[in-house]
Amino acid sequence: MICDNPRPDAPWRNFYGRRHGKTLRDSQREYLHEDLQALVPRGVGWDENPERRPLDLAALFGDDREVWLEVGFGGGEHMVHQAGRHPEIGLIGCEPFINGVAMLLGKIRKAAVTNIRIHPGDVRDLFDVLPDSSIGRCFVHYPDPWPKKKHHRRRFVTPEHLAPLARVMKPGAILRVATDIPDYVRQTLEQVPLHHFDWLAERPGDWRTPWEDWQPTRYEIKALRAGRVPHYLTFRRQ
Repeated sequence: MICDNPRPDAPWRNFYGRRHGKTLRDSQREYLHEDLQALVPRGVGWDENPERRPLDLAALFGDDREVWLEVGFGGGEHMVHQAGRHPEIGLIGCEPFINGVAMLLGKIRKAAVTNIRIHPGDVRDLFDVLPDSSIGRCFVHYPDPWPKKKHHRRRFVTPEHLAPLARVMKPGAILRVATDIPDYVRQTLEQVPLHHFDWLAERPGDWRTPWEDWQPTRYEIKALRAGRVPHYLTFRRQ
């Protein structure tokens, strides 16, 4: 556990995930050193924005475009796919695991996409400064399952995350959640509709079939190899 509390006046937030994994390759260190800072939104950190002024998203992307958000992008496979498929959209990815950030940066270089920005930290800090009704789509794919019952409160699908997510999403905006953990499906279907979202499924195929523009992630491939069944849940902000 890491306690993110960089300033005395910042809210106390426990962070329970990993920041670092195995040793980075030389090329990944290069990506982090040369590419990351240009893609990090200014004004998310408490030290640089203690008043928590809302981000200027038009300035962030250089124009007034729709902005999408991916929470916990893992290795960045899906995010780069969406950026290439939708060059007119701005995407902000949030991922505290620095190895995943390095993997995404390598994929950005290879794909030469220019419409991605990265917050390499806690999504709650980003929620603080995103303007109301500013996000047109949000992706939450294979989040940490925290399988033990006593740890379920650490999951993303809790009021601590869903309430600010609902605030920053536009009316009619789409939230996609993918997971291979049945109990995570249960908690998602219990909690997300309590925060002004409608579940759009009408038949079993709506949650058993991947989205038309889906890009499998390394976590999904691992789940399929282990015999687990993915679920694809789609919600609309009321």
